[in-house]
Amino acid sequence: MTSDKPQTLDDEPDLSRFAPVRSWVFDLDNTLYPRHTNLFAQVDVRIRDYVQRLLSLEPDAAQALQRDYYRRYGTTLRGLILEHGISPDDFLEYVHDIDHSPVAPDPALAAAISALPGRRFIFTNGSLRHAEKVIERLGLGPDFDDIFDIVRADLVPKPHADTYARFLRENGIDPTSAAMFEDLARNLEVPKSLGMATVLIVPRGTEEVLAEAWETEGADGAHIDHLTDDLGGFLGQVLAQIRTS
Repeated sequence: MTSDKPQTLDDEPDLSRFAPVRSWVFDLDNTLYPRHTNLFAQVDVRIRDYVQRLLSLEPDAAQALQRDYYRRYGTTLRGLILEHGISPDDFLEYVHDIDHSPVAPDPALAAAISALPGRRFIFTNGSLRHAEKVIERLGLGPDFDDIFDIVRADLVPKPHADTYARFLRENGIDPTSAAMFEDLARNLEVPKSLGMATVLIVPRGTEEVLAEAWETEGADGAHIDHLTDDLGGFLGQVLAQIRTS
């Protein structure tokens, strides 16, 4: 795109930027599966419960602290490590011990991802085990060359620039021939600055979504190349463009 604003969902997207892409990088939660699945809501509740138990707080106070750490540090876990010196293993095991069954198989998405030229990656602030369960439910199977989780990131989450550098270095990715798909606009600022194509995944249609205001900040910024509320459909358009270019 040449505009300083991302396209709206109603635009006919210019997808020529994807022709040279050979590394396809996907966030996990609310990206590979739609936000209305509410899977992460389960994680959110368990994070609150963990904070409440750890610090002997009332539920409202625990939730307020959880959100404060999430906003300031990128993950609540990072805040708990820096502010309280916790070990991450118990936290990660506890908060991701959820029911993954709300994630439904997505054959169209699986087919589109499988057909992408080059390599495919998951880059998540969550855990490896959680990612594996999600992709199993989606029916994606062995489609990904690597799952780069929060442990691989040395517990430093997106959007920290060092974490992107570590991810790219470990996987030998040239960012100028890569694309990144995310549901949080702020997590696309560094990828765009490095030369990656950026796609923001937004909620489907006009459905109501309860989100913190800061989570939607920057969605109309110049660091967003494309918006979509249908990842599988968007990738299908990209593939059609690539095949005809």
